[in-house]
Amino acid sequence: MSRADTIRFRHHQAILAAAIVAVVGALPLATAAWYLVPVLLVPLAVVVWAWRAGTDADAGELRVRALVGERRIRWDQIVELAADPRGRAVARLDDGQQIALPAVRGTDLPRLVSVTGQHLPDAG
Repeated sequence: MSRADTIRFRHHQAILAAAIVAVVGALPLATAAWYLVPVLLVPLAVVVWAWRAGTDADAGELRVRALVGERRIRWDQIVELAADPRGRAVARLDDGQQIALPAVRGTDLPRLVSVTGQHLPDAG
């Protein structure tokens, strides 16, 4: 599949901007003493998470990306896509597992399913 056929869901970029500001804000503290350098790890981890975490979908599979690692789920393994009570999207797999889809809201489900070439039935 080409990149044009892939739909990407990411968290709002304001999180990334806030994490970069936190890195800059933590620099004076981290440079005050050598044992305070690990203070920089928290905002740096948030920067990497905000840049990387999310859900990618194409006609063949879903890719759920986290801070470290990625899980690929074929569409034929997914039994149901639904929204949880807080409005976040969840995929229920054929083995009974439920996987939260990062950065995907319940209102995004029609767009997520459309990448497969299928359509959701109209809610009557």
